[in-house]
Amino acid sequence: MELQEGYAFDVESVRADFPILNRRVGGDPTTPGEGPDDDTPLVYLDNAATTHTPDPVVEAIADYYRGYNANVHRGIHQLSQEASVAYEEAHDRVAEFIGANGREEIVFTKNTTEAENLVAQAWGLRELGPEDNVVLTEMEHHSSLVTWQQVGKRTGADVRYITVQEDGTLDMDHAAECIDDSTAMVSAVHVSNALGTINPIRELSDLAHENDAFLFVDGAQSVPTRPVDVDDLGADFLAFSAHKMCGPTGIGALYGREELLDAMEPFLYGGDMIRRVTYEETTWEDLPWKFEAGTPSIAQGIAFAAAVDYVDDIGMEDVRAHEDLLAAYAHDRLSEFDDVTVYGPPGDRRGGLVSFNVDGVHAHDLSSILNDHGVAVRAGDHCTQPLHDKLGVPATARASFYVYNTVEEVDALIEAIDEARQLFA
Repeated sequence: MELQEGYAFDVESVRADFPILNRRVGGDPTTPGEGPDDDTPLVYLDNAATTHTPDPVVEAIADYYRGYNANVHRGIHQLSQEASVAYEEAHDRVAEFIGANGREEIVFTKNTTEAENLVAQAWGLRELGPEDNVVLTEMEHHSSLVTWQQVGKRTGADVRYITVQEDGTLDMDHAAECIDDSTAMVSAVHVSNALGTINPIRELSDLAHENDAFLFVDGAQSVPTRPVDVDDLGADFLAFSAHKMCGPTGIGALYGREELLDAMEPFLYGGDMIRRVTYEETTWEDLPWKFEAGTPSIAQGIAFAAAVDYVDDIGMEDVRAHEDLLAAYAHDRLSEFDDVTVYGPPGDRRGGLVSFNVDGVHAHDLSSILNDHGVAVRAGDHCTQPLHDKLGVPATARASFYVYNTVEEVDALIEAIDEARQLFA
């Protein structure tokens, strides 16, 4: 395809690392890949929900269980020491990936949601009061919106929302009105999982810091898809998940500036996060371990670092370029239909996902028809119910792309949508 000639990496070579992409679907889910009806090639376009896992990352998990499965920070024996070193070095690798100063600034969490809760509860419940406000955007994921909403109810802090304009971008004049000298925290999504909008995080950082507020960045959709440097963003906190960037589920990361994390109280209590315990008092372990109570997700953490190696070897600039091309191509093809509404901004203010609706077809019905063609997309409110209320739609269909998707798969999506249009015409 002409569109692929300028790609800086070989898509087919990347796809070879993901055997699941060879799956055929369409049959009985209880016998995956074995039934006579499993004859439709899989077109997986649900990467904003979770990406697939390449062989090198699967091998990293298998190597741990086959070679040095042991708990960390507890044993003197060799396997425990090997596991501890690998787990600690995984923190170093993730820190390096986003420009953090070291492992002290990287806390492994279950996911982005837990990272949001860690800051909101460990910092917010302690620092916020009725005289404060927290500023969000109208396009926040529930993991941010609900969390700060609940902390606001418990502390009395006001929660404000920066308006999303008709084109899917933030109203930065309204942002300047919302963020004032009573603002304690600005929490904003970097790339919207519903609209694809790339938000001006640096501008929000400047507004926050001019008012002595902190900035929390939800990087769930940005860290996996483009180069992200916490200093360039001006982020005080940043959260993201491994499973959206070729890593395993059950592991994510919270970046926090060391002095902020150092001043915060633990979020969970228990083993491994303590230094000294008496019946009367307890002192905490050094960063980041004081925030990682109990046995952590060891294999997942080690595989997280392998996933970072994988996408970094491709090159994050190339990952971004590939996604941008596919999203722009999908946006243009969808715009050919008069009865298809595409949400969010066009051009360079969009990340690698496209949300849309076909007139007269509920997104769930559309997703079901696409599934009949082997095309996997997400349908629903994408954990952004207030934003969908604002858009006046109960749900949208969302196609999201990653490094292994092709132009031909976008064409397959468009052909399946066209058949759905004709079916409901």
